[in-house]
Amino acid sequence: METNRDNHIQDIVHTAVLEAPIQKVWETVSTAEGIASWFMPNDFQPIVGHEFHVQSPFGPSPCKVVEIEAPHRLTFTWDTDGWYVTFLLKEVGEKTEFTLIHGGWKQPDAVVPKAKEDAAVIRERMNQGWDAIVHEKLRKAVEG
Repeated sequence: METNRDNHIQDIVHTAVLEAPIQKVWETVSTAEGIASWFMPNDFQPIVGHEFHVQSPFGPSPCKVVEIEAPHRLTFTWDTDGWYVTFLLKEVGEKTEFTLIHGGWKQPDAVVPKAKEDAAVIRERMNQGWDAIVHEKLRKAVEG
């Protein structure tokens, strides 16, 4: 498990080149319906400061939109443990390079309250989940 200089766990980062124009990908990652099609049910609105929930396996997770730069960047806080999720979109011809960053991790042995497990364990589980979500579910949602 890699950590940074503060002994915090490194961010999760997944990048995929999607066979879809940037506007289609943006609509899929920046609307409640779009996010529900590949991630989780939610009441998202693309407004900085908007508080919303995603329906995670551990119940509703409170989130807040903290940054929007259409159609290139969206960041929201996720749950109450200091996590944030950023979607970065970059136009590559007719395709879109999509990068997901899940950061805000604490020390490897810090307990994640809802899951009642160490952050290192949860980070590894979530890294695998994000891999499937970005490379399979999001790809299917925008390319299908």
